[in-house]
Amino acid sequence: MQSILYRSLFLASAPFTALAANGDETVNLAETVVTATRTETRQNELATAMTVYTRQDIEKLQVRTLPELLKGTPGVDMVQSGGYGKDTNVYLRGTNSDHVLVLIDGIKAGSVTTGTSAFQFIPIDQVERVEITRGPQSSLYGSEAIGGVIQIFTRKGGKSERPNIALEAGGGSYDTYNGSAAINGKWGKAWYNLSAAQFGSQGINALSGVSVANGYNPDRDGYNNTSLNAKTGYRFDNGAELEAFFLRAEGETEIDNVTSSSTEFVNQTLGATASANFSDMWRSILRVGQSVDDADQFRHNGSFASRFNTTRWNASWLNELALHKNHQLTFGTDYRFDEIDSTTRYAENSRYDVGAFAELHSRIFDKHFLNASLRWDENQAFGDSVTGNFGWRFNWDYGLSAFASFGNAFKAPTFNQLYFPGFGNAGLRPEKSTSFEAGFAGRHSWANWELRGYHTNIEDLIVFSGTPFTARNIGKAQIDGIEAEISTQIFGWNNKLGMSLMTPKDRQTNLRLPRRVTETLSYDISRSFGDFDLGAAVLVQGERFDDAANRVRLGSFMTADLRTAYRIDKNWMLSAKLNNMFDKRYQTVNTYNSFGRNFYFSIHYNY
Repeated sequence: MQSILYRSLFLASAPFTALAANGDETVNLAETVVTATRTETRQNELATAMTVYTRQDIEKLQVRTLPELLKGTPGVDMVQSGGYGKDTNVYLRGTNSDHVLVLIDGIKAGSVTTGTSAFQFIPIDQVERVEITRGPQSSLYGSEAIGGVIQIFTRKGGKSERPNIALEAGGGSYDTYNGSAAINGKWGKAWYNLSAAQFGSQGINALSGVSVANGYNPDRDGYNNTSLNAKTGYRFDNGAELEAFFLRAEGETEIDNVTSSSTEFVNQTLGATASANFSDMWRSILRVGQSVDDADQFRHNGSFASRFNTTRWNASWLNELALHKNHQLTFGTDYRFDEIDSTTRYAENSRYDVGAFAELHSRIFDKHFLNASLRWDENQAFGDSVTGNFGWRFNWDYGLSAFASFGNAFKAPTFNQLYFPGFGNAGLRPEKSTSFEAGFAGRHSWANWELRGYHTNIEDLIVFSGTPFTARNIGKAQIDGIEAEISTQIFGWNNKLGMSLMTPKDRQTNLRLPRRVTETLSYDISRSFGDFDLGAAVLVQGERFDDAANRVRLGSFMTADLRTAYRIDKNWMLSAKLNNMFDKRYQTVNTYNSFGRNFYFSIHYNY
């Protein structure tokens, strides 16, 4: 499989060099990002590995869910237990699924009990932008950011005094349907956005044919999600700004497992941000918010089974200080309070975490950029932790760049690992990592490309073992990987190729970490012909093992998608997409099915 990926990368990139003389304009990456430094910074001044998806990308790719958008992103591996709305785990650079920090408009989201976020429930209709930062980020954000950070920005108005109205309706295979409506704009110095969406599907039979005792129920496992997003803000004459935001998604997903048949969920994030300039050199930002992850589970006979409701209260104070035109200092503090309301009785049902950090972004000798950050955290459950990160980038002539970075990170044990009755261990220490990466990039008239290599060691990994069976800090992992991307335009066709090669292994057994894929290749091609848009996407992934002993093997696969859109006039558009056109049957979680060939059609109205 690895040789196939190498040959595919060579063959796909060969014409890019051959047609360099055409000088066609390539598709540029986003210029300014926020997540990598917590302030607006040009991406070409950072050593950090990042992928950015804008609202334009979401609509162009015609994705219906957030996991569908993330699929195939370099450094991102994703597994799903069935179709729409089913458990989704995201592995950033081979680290654990609870080693990725998820932010929604700057507010930490996710379950306090499991330590993961329900990507499957985040409504893509309400998303304006997604920034994926790969590599350790604990020196800016604290716990959980061993593999990186995924920040989701919700829809925002403010572009026009005339209200913009957007409507969409569509449907497709598996009795899937979707409807959304949004209005946004600005009024004087205020901006606003209000949008709502409904998505649902009868789905597929999530669990393949195993015994009823293991949860097999040969029916279609449906899903529905109703979401609402509201955001408003105001800018004062002195440059100060106030903004409030609200995102809520609630619904039901049917599941196949031993104990339950369906889950009713609520995922909600709300908050407010105030910012002001104390001087020409000093800008201060205060943000407060709350994220909720509620799940009520029901048995196969419809009776209530369990409740796991978790809440995170967030507060942060951020300061941007311009020391010099080439030096900017960012410093601040964060506070988080986590709590649980559950039918399961935990020994502790709340804890706090407080952190303080500073980051310096400097430009020296004109073409060199340095980023250094340091953070201290105190967690009520285990005590203090100090993390740091250093990055260097050199932007040479001819559009070439070189970069390198080093950092450490940590992840606090979850409430399940600490206190769940029967196997929790209140004496657990945080998981810790060290990472190093280096690479080169080029931005040319004929192509943009980037090549990175990284090495990560993780100590004190929490595993469940022993007699009695309990959580223990005995695991160790080593992850080495290569990421490559190239994008160009050939004869009017936009081409983008991405590759990830990785060796995620258990350092004690020398076996591969479970559910990680070692080889991924993604390719997207698109072009506009007047009012018609055409596009195709291919994803190739190697085999993976579903268990730590590497006995349950899940095979490699390739999927191909086709999409098209037609702009009837300036207000109306039709779009259609055919997914998995070759009807490939594959699994990313043992015994759980993935979608076969399916299609989706929608009509859009914008005013």
